[in-house]
Amino acid sequence: MSSMSWKIISNLIAESVLLTKTVKFISGYSPITVFLTAALIVFLVIYNKRRARLVRLIDKIPGPSSLPFLGNAIELNVDHDVEVEQPRHGLQVRVYGFANQSAPQTSRSSTSQGGSSSRLPIPPYVLLFDPETVEPVLNSQKFIDKSRDYDYLQPWLGTGLLTSFGRKWHSRRKILTPAFHFKILDDFIDVFNEQSVILTRKLEHEVGSEAFNLFPYVTLCTLDIVCETAMGRSICAQSNSESEYVKAVYGIGEIVQNRQAKVWLHFDTIFRLTRDFKRHRNYINTLHGFSNKVIRERKAELSDNAFNNNTISNVTDGYDDLGKKKRLAFLDLLIQYSKNGAKLSNDDIREEVDTFMFEGHDTTSAAISWTLFLLGCHPEYQERVVEELESIFGDDRETPATMKNLLDMRYLECCIKDALRLFPSVPMMGRSIAEDVQIGEYLVPAGTTALIMTYMLHRNPRVFPKPEQFNPDNFLPENCIGRHPFAYIPFSAGPRNCIGQKFAILEEKAVISTVLRKFKIEAVDRREDLTLLSELILRPKGGLRIKITKRD
Repeated sequence: MSSMSWKIISNLIAESVLLTKTVKFISGYSPITVFLTAALIVFLVIYNKRRARLVRLIDKIPGPSSLPFLGNAIELNVDHDVEVEQPRHGLQVRVYGFANQSAPQTSRSSTSQGGSSSRLPIPPYVLLFDPETVEPVLNSQKFIDKSRDYDYLQPWLGTGLLTSFGRKWHSRRKILTPAFHFKILDDFIDVFNEQSVILTRKLEHEVGSEAFNLFPYVTLCTLDIVCETAMGRSICAQSNSESEYVKAVYGIGEIVQNRQAKVWLHFDTIFRLTRDFKRHRNYINTLHGFSNKVIRERKAELSDNAFNNNTISNVTDGYDDLGKKKRLAFLDLLIQYSKNGAKLSNDDIREEVDTFMFEGHDTTSAAISWTLFLLGCHPEYQERVVEELESIFGDDRETPATMKNLLDMRYLECCIKDALRLFPSVPMMGRSIAEDVQIGEYLVPAGTTALIMTYMLHRNPRVFPKPEQFNPDNFLPENCIGRHPFAYIPFSAGPRNCIGQKFAILEEKAVISTVLRKFKIEAVDRREDLTLLSELILRPKGGLRIKITKRD
């Protein structure tokens, strides 16, 4: 007799035993109790039948074995800095391990093998890591809603552009898209340059050091940049890293990633009993208090003159009390849109400003740090970048870059792109599957979460020969011809791609070029010795150690 037949018989026996016990149990109780018990049984039967279809379809997708009820939750419950064999990734390595169990390197050329499945109690996950399997999800207007993993950001970000869904997301995206036009980004270049110069002054103190961690310096620099471009206010993070706002930004990220990694903390009732809940509430109060204060002040500043003619050109007219020219900020654009008929309340504006702060901070700091580190590992590519910079600036190491200068840094852009290929700032992305979708040879049922494995996707040997090797030439124009559009997605792809990717690339070019015009970078750590942490972004444990010398 087949195993399926035995399974059917065993299920019938189990159901018969359960029914017999239930009849004996309820026979001595009142009609109301009997009715409620019967209703509960009917509900469970209907739920199990619906759930059975989902489980049956998911079980057809290759993946690791799982426990009843718990699924793979225990295997996914790891500390952020668990050290494992290469690739060293804590939580990520478990998930990548699931994918590799079902899709070994030799079989990944098949589009039907570009996915795997893992199971949590609700919902199950399908892991996607080939261009052909990623495209049906990311390129569809049906699957634009983020997964439940993003819910833990909502106390801080509300339902801004990152976490919103449905009609609200479409409306916000339409309103905000003009804010990232190149003409508007041009006004941010001065901020990029000024904060980059402050960064090089801070790095001056490390000249002659045997080794130092680059990450904290760059992170504070990008925090200053995003705060000034988002809100028009300087928090001087590079000079005062102990400010309450800076502490709150880092603290909230730590708590969110802790909740994502530990299944029991997914439940609000349990989380409220932990010590982290009080910290979380204090951080939220600090972050929202600062944003609300800036919004009130900025509205008051602009109310008299800036919007009299309903034009943003008036926003930056004039100078402040210190004689410094007033600059456009993302916040100013949101206030302008609210004046021009867009339904944006103060809370709506705060959601988008906070979202810009979150998305434009750690992601760019990681990209800058990884690029500088990899150029320090490969002096031959670093010299090619320096030659390009000398062709733009000559021997001048002081003149700030213009928009045209940044656009001319084509080889530096190739270096940034290959750094993001190897170390994408966001190594995984989750989307909710609201209806059945055919992916390769498998039907992925509604109620599933699709986890896009960017880190693995970028290492597809069919697309990138020698995928573990840092090679900026991968992104020379002639080498990009014919490449699958979903083979490289550091800023996501499709209708819900990153709205700020032009901003990010320009900022990264400005900071990296300023550093390389001043210093020669040499990596101290070896890539194979790094341990990557399973945080909100792909971050190395212990940072990235380099040493620097002044350029002649």
